[in-house]
Amino acid sequence: MLEDIPHESLGPSKRYDQEARYDQEANMPADKVVRRLAQNREAARKSRLRKKAYVQQLESSRLKLAQLEQELERAKQQGVYIGRHLGDATLGLAGTVNSGVAAFEIQYVHWVDEQNRQTCELKAALQANVSDIELHMLVESGMSHYDNLFRIKAIAANSDVFYLMSGMWKTDVERFFLWIGGFRPSELLKLLASQLHPLTEQQLVAVRNLQQSSQQAEDALSQGLDRLQQTLAETLTSDPLVASGVADYMGQMANAMGKLEALVGFANQADNLRQQALQQMYKILTTRQAAQGLLALGDYFQRLRALSSLWDARPREPA
Repeated sequence: MLEDIPHESLGPSKRYDQEARYDQEANMPADKVVRRLAQNREAARKSRLRKKAYVQQLESSRLKLAQLEQELERAKQQGVYIGRHLGDATLGLAGTVNSGVAAFEIQYVHWVDEQNRQTCELKAALQANVSDIELHMLVESGMSHYDNLFRIKAIAANSDVFYLMSGMWKTDVERFFLWIGGFRPSELLKLLASQLHPLTEQQLVAVRNLQQSSQQAEDALSQGLDRLQQTLAETLTSDPLVASGVADYMGQMANAMGKLEALVGFANQADNLRQQALQQMYKILTTRQAAQGLLALGDYFQRLRALSSLWDARPREPA
């Protein structure tokens, strides 16, 4: 209480301020005092709510971080490696993880899990000889699943096209078959054709034509990539004995950077070829054949990943 505080212990200005506030509160009408107390209680209540919300937000962030760490660890165990060494595309110059790449790796792990599930479902449906209507639904789901892969790859290409094209998100054995960030459409068509029996004569002709057009498109894209490599090398070539100014050097680098941006287009075109090959093959086949084809693809990719795991676990001679 103000009365208990000796006036001598307060400075003049503080003593007068406290006395003024005391007089003001003493003369304040009762309803105003009640309102003031209610306002204070409300302010305290809101403060407690803000603190509670903040604690909940911290806990939610902690749980999300733990979940992310689990998913990243799971990704590594399935052959998806994030930042295995300092030169990895997932790491920037400051050693920070590329968020777009990290998001893609998590999405791709989920994509593989879903593909495995769909493959098992297709196998069970074909063994049970379900109706074409049920098979059609499964096939449509499988085709949409591949469309989703191409969608998330396009986003990843914009985040880091070198990472995508290097195949760091795939297993070692899958990378052995890599062509511009994925499988070769013509090779995949050969695999499908060998697994689908019987095909009518009309279907065989259509498949051969599709294989030929896919091969031609692949060759054209590969040649375009070769030309890009050549022009990029020429852009960076200069006489080391001839001194060049900073402006010339920066201009050369800017020109090279502009050429590198074309890589995103190559990656997207390659995925477009893959997507078109799958869609055109789907149109050629019957519903049951399409289901058999998706099953063959899923089983093939599972075997590639299994072979890669066996290769990683092989006994090694001591150095």
